[in-house]
Parts: sequence; structure tokens; C-alpha cells
Amino acid sequence: MSVIPVLDANQAAAWDRAAQEISHIPSRVLMESAGRAVAALLTREFGHAVDRGVIVVCGRGNNGGDGWVAARALAAFGIGVTAIPLSGDPSADNTANRGLAMTEGVRVVSPTAEWPAAGVVIDAILGTGATGAPKGDVAAAIEKMQRLDLPIVAIDGPSGLDLTSGTVHAPCVRATLTVTFGGYRRGHLLQRTVCGKIQVAEIGFPTADPYWPGVVTDDWLGSVLSPLSAEMHKGDRGKVLVVGGGDGMAGAAIFSAKAALRSGSGLARIAASAASVTACQANNPDIVCLTSELAETIEEPLAEALEWAEAVVLGPGLGRGTARARFARAVLGALKTPVLLDADGLMAFRGAADELKGLLSGKRALLTPHKGEFAALFPDLSEQTRRDPFGAAQAAAERIGQAVLLKGVPTVIAAPSLPLLVSATGNPGLATGGTGDVLSGMAASWLARGTPPQIAGAAAAHVHGRSAEDVARHRSVRALRPDDLLGVLSPLWRELADGNRDIHPPLMAELERVAVT
Repeated sequence: MSVIPVLDANQAAAWDRAAQEISHIPSRVLMESAGRAVAALLTREFGHAVDRGVIVVCGRGNNGGDGWVAARALAAFGIGVTAIPLSGDPSADNTANRGLAMTEGVRVVSPTAEWPAAGVVIDAILGTGATGAPKGDVAAAIEKMQRLDLPIVAIDGPSGLDLTSGTVHAPCVRATLTVTFGGYRRGHLLQRTVCGKIQVAEIGFPTADPYWPGVVTDDWLGSVLSPLSAEMHKGDRGKVLVVGGGDGMAGAAIFSAKAALRSGSGLARIAASAASVTACQANNPDIVCLTSELAETIEEPLAEALEWAEAVVLGPGLGRGTARARFARAVLGALKTPVLLDADGLMAFRGAADELKGLLSGKRALLTPHKGEFAALFPDLSEQTRRDPFGAAQAAAERIGQAVLLKGVPTVIAAPSLPLLVSATGNPGLATGGTGDVLSGMAASWLARGTPPQIAGAAAAHVHGRSAEDVARHRSVRALRPDDLLGVLSPLWRELADGNRDIHPPLMAELERVAVT
């Protein structure tokens, strides 16, 4: 399956060592590949802006060495390059590449001198392992770069950003483009705004550790979702039951059922209050409805629907309180099919994760909390979601014994004893009521086809985010509504099925700057 690894500083350092000690790739070769990749991607991205010159601010470590290689590569094509080396003792590879760059005509200027006019700036100051707030000449160089008001290309990551924790220190570079190597760093996905567009370049690293987290891609999606076949009938494509829709909250259940149908399910039903059933039937003739009191006693029609379903979504618009909590427990007790718990279905178990684990024992389940719902279910892990959502999601999955999709930036999908999957698609338009119900229906459509819960959750999160990006391209992030996501799914499925992927080495993957308007 095609995923792009997501690394913390320790994993990045281990990968460097493996390249050198196991694959016998000298550090100078990796540095040469990295610097040349930066030069190639920079010129591709900024075009004629480089004709006005490029400033490369080089730190003392190997990140600065990458900058010297990039400077030399650009100068070899007649581009005017000025390097700004920071004071101190540089690494051996940094020193060697500085010498090579100067022989190619790269001009060197002191950080405290006047910097020349240019079209682009390269931030080659701090690398993946940097921690803490920049100080001294590093801080001064960052502030001076920012005052130039030019596009900034960050190597590895913006200096001032902790690429493990995502902490943004002051001062911090605000990059237009970030070029990283082999895989994303955690901080890239946690702080998209300061990173700008993020591009991953292939520079010769050995195969990544399969147990590292991975960002899912369109290619990955195609490899895990089973296609439809010509012989299928509606009963073969997955039967989804959405249980929720208390009085005044019909929309949540409707969005979930509609999303299941738009994602390939052959049949979808809603079990909801009488008022919500009336609302649903008024405009959704393709959704079968049944009325339930949503009380502790499971009525015969609902019991039959639970038997009929191949996946159940429990929670959208269900409502809260003692009666609803008892109802949720009764539904889980009666279930034999895979279940997705979302929204009020999760809140029914506030502070009762152990009880929920018992009710889910022997079942296949996917929990899809946002951070507030996660905190209600796992209060001791709440703080960890802010500083380490990767670890929080994995800890919750191990504790509950089921897959957990922790919504956020990024969305992390964990399952017991399996590598994390990460979705980095989407935009702030998804921070809108009802969009989570769409996600639940999408994931349930794949659960109903037998897809493992973690895979179903990751696939849904990826397509959900891609839908939001499509809306942003053609309409607006600010005005995005759940129906907009449903409206773009049909052409998006066609685009994903066509698989028209342009390959432009050394570019492996990229994340566009997140749309916010």
C-alpha cells in the first residue's frame, strides 16, 4: 500500500543512519541529492522569480549543507545566488559544500551586512532535530528573512518550528514552500500554515520502517478499496443502517445515510424519531426509514434492521441524557455487525471507556471522535491530543481494543498493534456542523463491504478531505456546507478511479497550502 511515512526527529535520524550504515550511502551523497532536489523544486515552483536572484541563509549543520548544495546547483544555471552563512563551527559536510559553492560563483555576504535584492529566499538554517526557540544570530536571521517580504523556501521545515511536536517558537519562518525528504515530519502536518505548500522529495533513502505512521494517498486509496463488479445487485454493495436522528436533529442522520449511498452503498436506512423520519421522507426517497422511540427497549422493526444491516452508524443526532445512553447500550448489546460510533453515540459512554470496551468485545468497531468527544471518553489522554495526537490515538485504540479515528489537523487513524494511518487532506470548511456525519456515512459504506475499520476510516477521511478541497477550488471554504461535500463526490470518484497521476521526480508527494477563503 502506498503511504508516505511521517517521522519524528528520532525516526528521521534513524533513517539517516540506516542510509549510511546499512545501505552504505555516504552522507555527502544524501546532501547532494537533497540540495539538488531543492533547487529543482524551487525553480519549478517560482519560475522567473529566480531570475531576480536567490538568497540562501545557511546554518551551521547539515541543513545548511543542503543549502550550499542548492546554491551551487542554482549558480551552475547562471542564477545569481547569495549565501548568508551564520557564524560558528559548521559540520564537515557543510564546510565542504561551502567551498564547492564558492568555486561556482556563489557570493557570500555576512548576516549583518546589507542583503542584496532577490526574488526568492531559501531557509537552510535549522533541520529536523532542532528544538527550542531560536536565539542569537539564528533569531536575527529569521527576523531579517521575514522582513524581506519574499517567497521563502524552507529546507526540511521552517526554522523555529519543532518538527516533532509542532510547537511554533518565536521567531519562526513563515514559508511559502517547504521541501522535505523521504517523508513528512510530524510538525509539517500539525502546523500547515507556517509550512505553506509541502513537497516531499525522493533522495535515495532505503525503504521506510513499515511500523512508522503513514500519510494515505490517492494511490493507497485505489489499492485498498474493492471495485464494483458488473454482476452486483443492490444487496451486494453494502447495507448501512444509521441509528440516531432524535427530535430536531434529523439532518445528522440524513447526511450520514446520504454519504453512505454516495460512497457506494447499495442500500441505506435510518432509524430515528417520528419527527425525523417525516423530515427524511419529505426529500430523500432513496433512504428507507423506520421509527424508533430511541429508548432502552429495542422495538421489533429496529431489531430486524440491526439484523439486516452490514454496518451500523450509531450516534448522529441521537441526543444525550440517561435514556439515550441506555438506548446506545441496548443497541450495542444487540449488534453482531461492524459498528461506527460517532457524536452522541460516543458521548453516551462519557467516562465509561471500560464499559464500552466490554460491549464491543468480539465486534469490529470504528470510533470517530473529535477532540472534545475523545476527552469525554478518554479524559486522561485529553492533554496528549494537543501535543501528540499520534500517540493519543494509538493509546486510545490499544485501550479500547478497536480502531479510533481522531479528527483534527491531521486526522489520525489508529488500530491495536497496527501502524498509524494519517489523513492530511481537508481545510477549515470541515469545521462545520454536519460534515462529521458525512464522514461517518462514508466510512460505514466501506465497513459494510468488509473493509477493516482502520482502513475504512482512513479511506473516508482522505476522500472527505479531498471533497472539501474540491469545494474550495470551485466555491468557497467559508461557505462550505455538508451538502457541498456530497455534491462533489460523484466527479471526485471519477477522478480517483481514472488515476491520472503525474510523476515528476524527485517529487514524491505534495500538500498544497491549505485553502482558508
